[in-house]
Amino acid sequence: MQTSDQGPEAAATRFTGRAPTGARRVSGTLAEVTLDDGRVVMVKRQDAPGGVGAEAAGLRWLGAAGAVRVPAVHGHDERWLVTDRVPAGRPTAHTALRFGRDLAALHASGAAAFGAPPPGGPAQASIGLAPMRNVPGTDWPRWYAEHRVLPYLRRAVDDGTLHATEAGVVERVCERLPHLAGPAEPPARLHGDLWNGNVLWDADGHAWLIDPAAHGGHRETDLAMLRLFGCPYLDEVLHGYQESAPLATGWRDRVALHQLFPLLVHAVLFGRSYAVRALEAARAIPAG
Repeated sequence: MQTSDQGPEAAATRFTGRAPTGARRVSGTLAEVTLDDGRVVMVKRQDAPGGVGAEAAGLRWLGAAGAVRVPAVHGHDERWLVTDRVPAGRPTAHTALRFGRDLAALHASGAAAFGAPPPGGPAQASIGLAPMRNVPGTDWPRWYAEHRVLPYLRRAVDDGTLHATEAGVVERVCERLPHLAGPAEPPARLHGDLWNGNVLWDADGHAWLIDPAAHGGHRETDLAMLRLFGCPYLDEVLHGYQESAPLATGWRDRVALHQLFPLLVHAVLFGRSYAVRALEAARAIPAG
């Protein structure tokens, strides 16, 4: 039997039952493998504990909503994940509007709790290369502070990326979260790492989601991340979303609040420039 250490071609064979005829490295952890029946699959390697299982469970959970398209999972082990490849295309204003409606439907399909992992997914997951624990909670402001903002703030301080004297800016936001969070909402089914690079567009203009850090959360978090790193036709995406599931009054004032989590994750992974952006976001949050 092939072992998980024999490379992307072996992983593709193991999980599809087809022989590879070629492979192309996309990055250090991702490869396209062509199979002997003409199909092309994506083979991703991840060494973080629980990361592959969390991503596979997340894709299946998002796909089960029947809202936004996700690539099919052919199989995975502790290191390798094999999925379909999404054929490349480009968005239009019309397809972005449709994506907004579909994203609203995905969020509305719900989750068991804030922080709940996908069914079958591990509590110890990851977002990018950073560890992320999915700890269920019932109160979004408290859960968001304890399990999304503060762990990365502490890590950034421990690493010297954020100065201890600066941490108070973010800690005071966490203390005020009950007054800043807006009306209570049920847990949404989140992609969890919804930056532009994780939204692909096929030849027909359909949006596809890849590389999730899926969990139950607040729907404004996904939308804030789309804005943080840019998204083609973002105004149309938001318009389609609002048509289907209007956001609570004051959502624009809460964008920076929801961006604290991804900015602090990026500070942990990529350094001081993102720490500065996190501080700027914290200072920009209205008093509430």
